[in-house]
Amino acid sequence: MKRSKADPVHGWLVLDKPQGLTSTRALGIARRLLNARKAGHAGTLDPLATGVLPLAFGEATKTVPYLVEATKVYRFTVQWGAETATDDVEGQVTHTSDARPTREAIIRALPAFIGDIVQTPPQYSAIKVDGERAYDLAREGEEFELAPRHTRIDRLELIEAGQDDAVLEMTCGKGTYVRAFARDLGRALGCLGHVKALCRLAVGPFSLAAAIPLEKLEESAKGGAAKRLLLPLATALDDIPALAVTDQEAALLRQGQAILARGRVSSRQEAVADDDAVTAPSVYCRSRSGDPIAIVLFDKGELRPVRVFNFSNAKG
Repeated sequence: MKRSKADPVHGWLVLDKPQGLTSTRALGIARRLLNARKAGHAGTLDPLATGVLPLAFGEATKTVPYLVEATKVYRFTVQWGAETATDDVEGQVTHTSDARPTREAIIRALPAFIGDIVQTPPQYSAIKVDGERAYDLAREGEEFELAPRHTRIDRLELIEAGQDDAVLEMTCGKGTYVRAFARDLGRALGCLGHVKALCRLAVGPFSLAAAIPLEKLEESAKGGAAKRLLLPLATALDDIPALAVTDQEAALLRQGQAILARGRVSSRQEAVADDDAVTAPSVYCRSRSGDPIAIVLFDKGELRPVRVFNFSNAKG
């Protein structure tokens, strides 16, 4: 049977990823159910992990880089007494310990991990080493070292402490590995540890409360209503200042041309833009009716488009 032509689907789907499914596989299933031309995801979840996996379709894929930078929230269980090759329960045990931490000891250890920290990623990660994925090299038994990376943890909270494990919540920035934290916390406590279970509760404006289980997406697709589950493209841009533009300005932006910024932004923003256009804050431009037009940067008194949305002629 000849495959039906894909549709120009635009928007975000917040999927509650089930355990055992890779992020790429989850995206493929959702794309098929929505019959979408173009799709991408913001922030990979390991197969072991569940929870919020934001999926972008059509023109929404142009906003993925902004969501990747967003704050993330995780709830996870650390199993004490062993380190594994993958820093989670799916890996082979490499070291063991009979020690177990008290609730008080865990609480005392957490502040050392809050703020700007340096973290060595797990050997089984998607980081590239000489052009190869670290997890591929690890599976092949290759010896290599991953350089420590700077990251940020804003909040750590002990939710529950058992004899052999503990449940914690973490609010963190881009590039933070929960598995690496579990490993490092276990070492700091002198008992060793690895991730037993993990759920992502939020990515930027997207929360688990609003996430769609895969079963619901499949059921909606059978009834032809899957596209009703999509959120607007602009949902991912909640943290970016919005600016309404005229029809004439919208036409210029759609053609890739800059428009004047003077008198429309604060003097502080203008000063930042004139001082360093690279680090100047982004602005989301929309029409007077609310239609997304472009994401722009301040540049020498102008608003220069860096991402232009085209819904009428978007191709996957």
